[in-house]
Amino acid sequence: MRRWNGWGDDATSMALNDNARAMMHARLGPGRPGQDATRESLLARIPASRISAHPLIATDASSRLSMALGESFADWIRKRFGALPPVPDGVAYPESSEQVRELLDLAQQHGWIVIPIAGGTSVAGHLDCPVSGRPILSLSVSRMNRLLHLDTTSQLATFGAGTPGPLVEAQLRAHGYTLGHFPQSFEYSTVGGWVVTRSSGQQSLRYGRIEALFAGGHLETPVGPLHIPTLPASSAGPDLRELVMGSEGRFGVLTEATVRVTPLPEHESFHAIFLPNWDAAEAAVRTLVQRKLPLSMMRLSNGIETETNLTLAGHATLIGWMERYLALRGCGTDKCMLMLGITADARTARHALNEARRTLRSFGAVYIGPAMGSKWAANRFKGPYLRNTLWDEGYCADTIETAVDWPQVKPLMLAMEQAARDVFAAYGERVHAFTHLSHMYPQGSSIYSQYVWPTAAGGFAPNFERWQKLKAAVAQAIADHGGTVSHQHGVGRDHATQLHVEKGPLGMATLAQLCKHFDPQGTMNPGKLLQDGGPWAST
Repeated sequence: MRRWNGWGDDATSMALNDNARAMMHARLGPGRPGQDATRESLLARIPASRISAHPLIATDASSRLSMALGESFADWIRKRFGALPPVPDGVAYPESSEQVRELLDLAQQHGWIVIPIAGGTSVAGHLDCPVSGRPILSLSVSRMNRLLHLDTTSQLATFGAGTPGPLVEAQLRAHGYTLGHFPQSFEYSTVGGWVVTRSSGQQSLRYGRIEALFAGGHLETPVGPLHIPTLPASSAGPDLRELVMGSEGRFGVLTEATVRVTPLPEHESFHAIFLPNWDAAEAAVRTLVQRKLPLSMMRLSNGIETETNLTLAGHATLIGWMERYLALRGCGTDKCMLMLGITADARTARHALNEARRTLRSFGAVYIGPAMGSKWAANRFKGPYLRNTLWDEGYCADTIETAVDWPQVKPLMLAMEQAARDVFAAYGERVHAFTHLSHMYPQGSSIYSQYVWPTAAGGFAPNFERWQKLKAAVAQAIADHGGTVSHQHGVGRDHATQLHVEKGPLGMATLAQLCKHFDPQGTMNPGKLLQDGGPWAST
């Protein structure tokens, strides 16, 4: 069963070994476990629904609470500390575009707010209910969860927008195909959610981000349906797919998505490689990605993350022998680990690995082999479970990600980590900050930083304040270095205040006008993507 106040299935966990626990204590001091609120205590405080009974809408407290929050840090501590936010007045479970249409018409007739929800894995505040005098309806597409059509000639597959990652892959695999989109939230996030938040999967180097995979679809907007046909290419004006991708529920509800699929690969393997320091490692991966070798993934950890991952891995004796070997080969205390993915036919896979190893050797790389890579692949979706364990130990954890051109990658990475240290130093606390590059391009790279710090005493308010200051400080560092507000998690409410830096006044005004065009009554997901009432709203 899925946890109500933490990540994932309650039968799955990630334990901290003794060395990892000692590392946390040494870097951060002892944790401060708190007392979690119970779900029953929150349910008892949910007010009566403002929505009348309807066959498609559930108004019981349990359904409403389950849709009220996503997986952002703010959502997390609200559930853990029992800081009940506004909750939806009802939850609808449509099973077709026609039922979505009916619900949107009903919402406009009665003046409701509609918040679309798919897998509920948002870490950017996409699901937050506003404080409003208007009733709020959460519209779940979770029952629209199957393969609707597969065109093997064109390699196009149409899914209900609520189809989660495992069902996407299982239904395609039965026909010999894959989508190849594997975000870390893969177990629960859905194809529709990937599209409307511009998601990126772990093997985007081969398959592309979701914008390369999304071929067309069906959007039900408050003013009517928008159907986007599938075309291999078109010069007929602006691409209307762009109105759907990244729209985050502001223009309507995506009900169907047609995606470009690929035959299942003949070979897939992951390989661990170590480089002596960050400068050598960054130059190495930049060279590889600009050579456009047929790789499926590169994931480069900086020195702090490499140390952290090796400690978390356990097997201290085996890791110790490996580190001594690496030191003899020039990869000592500053070493960085690169995880390399190869997904192709057997001949291409051999060529790609040989060429990658040959290129990497000139940067001092030491090839360890596929054993660590296989271990990584087996646990590739379990990383978020560690947040549950850290919380039980008395520590908070969050992630912040961006992307920037290559000249700014190292300066921004260092600035993001230092900004966090400065914030917590003001409280007399330490933070464990570490980073990896998860998606690389010839032009630049994503930067994915993770932060762990001791839970503050005093409940929700002091912990929320520290998190807000962390987000603001790191966001400022990102803006100062020309990075995007989000590479793969979308904007939501949490990043909406920074969006104007990236889009500019005219860009923001354009987005505001699109919202008015598709949603003149302000029904759809207010406050997400762009702040309503900003100076651009009346432009």
